[in-house]
Amino acid sequence: MNVLGGPLVELRGVSHSYGGKGYALRDINIQVGRPEIVGLVGDNGAGKSSLIKIISGMTVPTSGQIYVKGRQMLQWSTHRSRDMGIETVYQDRALAEQQTIARNIFMGREIVGPFGNLRLKKQHEEAERLMRSIGFTSKAFAPDSIVGNLSGGEKQGVAIARALYFKAELIILDEPTNALSLTEVNKVLGFIRQIKEQGGSAILITHNIFHAHSVADRLVILDRGRITVDIPKAAITAEELVEEMHSVARTGKFALDRYRNPATTEGMVEQ
Repeated sequence: MNVLGGPLVELRGVSHSYGGKGYALRDINIQVGRPEIVGLVGDNGAGKSSLIKIISGMTVPTSGQIYVKGRQMLQWSTHRSRDMGIETVYQDRALAEQQTIARNIFMGREIVGPFGNLRLKKQHEEAERLMRSIGFTSKAFAPDSIVGNLSGGEKQGVAIARALYFKAELIILDEPTNALSLTEVNKVLGFIRQIKEQGGSAILITHNIFHAHSVADRLVILDRGRITVDIPKAAITAEELVEEMHSVARTGKFALDRYRNPATTEGMVEQ
C-alpha cells in the first residue's frame, strides 16, 4: 500500500505476548497516512485494546518495529508517543466533569504569560475558536460551559478539540460512539471528519462497522490478534465488511477472496 508522502505511523511485524497467556497480537503490519482516517474494527477480544496501548506507548511490543514519520522509534513510551504528535481519546474521555470546557482543553498545559501568570482570557478565546472550528455551532455552548452538562457526543468533541489544539497529528479514538444515541453518534462522526479536514489523521477503533465505514478512508479488520483485511473503503461496502467479519468469526476463513490479506492467511486462527 502506498501512502502519499510516506506513512505518518507504521507498525512492522508487531507482536505482543502477555507471558504464558498467549499472543494478543501477531505480526501486525499497518500504516496510517497523512491525512487519513483508518477504521479499525473487530469483535471483543480481537486485540484492539492491545494495539491502542502499543501505538500510544503504554505497552512495548514483544517484537516488531514502530516507525513515526519514517523514523524507527526506540525506547517507546507514552511520553515519546505524545512528543511525536500522537494523542489517545479513551472511552471515558478523561475529562473533569465539574470544570468548564476551556479548563478541560488546557488542563495541565495552560497558557501562561512571561511571569507564569495564567492567561485566562487567551484560553477562553482559543477554546471558542477551536469549538467553532470542529463543529460546535450552537451558541448554547461556550468556553465557560460546564462539561458535566454536555451530552456524551459533545464530551467527545471536547476531548478531540483538546487533542487538535495541542497539534496532535494522529488521534486514536477508542470506541467514541459506544452507547450513544443516533443523534449523538452523528455529532461524533462529524467531529472525526473535522480531524482530517484540519490536516490530522485518526484511527477510529470500533466494533460498529457502519460507523467506521461512514468516515474512514481505509478499513482494517482485526481478528484474534491478526489483521485479516486492510482495504480502501471505496473497494468494499459496509455490508460486505459485515459478511467478512461474520465469516472469519464462524470459520476462520474469508467470505470474499478478493479482500484477502496475503500476509495473514497462514495460521490466522492460532491463539
